[in-house]
Amino acid sequence: MADLSPKSKNPPEGITVRHDVRPGDLGSLIGLHGVLYGRQYGYDHTFEPYVARPMADFILSESGRQRIWIVETGHEIAGCLAVVEASDEEAQLRWFLLSPQIRGRGVGRYLFEDALIFCREAGYKRAFLLTVDLHTEAAALYLSAGFVLTEEHPAELWGAVRTEQRYDIRL
Repeated sequence: MADLSPKSKNPPEGITVRHDVRPGDLGSLIGLHGVLYGRQYGYDHTFEPYVARPMADFILSESGRQRIWIVETGHEIAGCLAVVEASDEEAQLRWFLLSPQIRGRGVGRYLFEDALIFCREAGYKRAFLLTVDLHTEAAALYLSAGFVLTEEHPAELWGAVRTEQRYDIRL
């Protein structure tokens, strides 16, 4: 198991991270996902509803075993990550996204370290995430955090056939 003790209790300089959801956050997060992944990976219009439906349900549910990390630069949303309760023993990490201008500054590592600490404190025994093989930089972060690629299969997703992947970690 990878050492995930936090290297810093604070996000990198110039970055703020909050857990409260404010008016406009849902729309901003959905839009950011759609625009960035559309530009970078060619995702079509079906990706935004894929993000929107479960994210709306997540925001409307109250649970001490779930949390969102909303990343801001100044007063603009620049990314997020969430821990969603999949079962009593298993958490799903969802909606990991960082704007290109803040990538490579340790923000992703900070989010993953904090999220996995939260998962352990919430009593989860395992965590997983779903992605596609196009996200190679993020996959490197998952592997360095101790996740293992456990499934891979082709799937019709967001306007193309892509290779869907599942990563798991024992907590």
